[in-house]
Amino acid sequence: VQLQASGGGWVQAGGSLRLSCEASGLTSYIYLMAWFRQAPGKEREFVAAGGSGRTPRYADSVKGRFIFSRDSGKNTAYLQMNRLEPEDTANYYCAARRVWTTAYYEDNQYNYWGQGTQVTVSS
Repeated sequence: VQLQASGGGWVQAGGSLRLSCEASGLTSYIYLMAWFRQAPGKEREFVAAGGSGRTPRYADSVKGRFIFSRDSGKNTAYLQMNRLEPEDTANYYCAARRVWTTAYYEDNQYNYWGQGTQVTVSS
């Protein structure tokens, strides 16, 4: 399984960006997809996750601003990021695993990772 993340960029505070994560290869191996982010000097942190037929989960810091969605036909996950804040500046990574886990917020639960896409929010 390969994951390709895209959609990062620069935006002013209050703006929006949409990230995409396209899966290829043995995509039948994927059930749960997630987004994590890592800011300079900080640990990687959970952002959002979703499995087919399940309500997406969000970190408290992004709840109400970010929207996770999936297009199973395109094997792609999206992260619509609204009302962006400077604190959202980070490298955003998509991840995937084969089955659901209640520890969806732990990065060590994921088998597959994409490369990061940088999001920079200026004040």
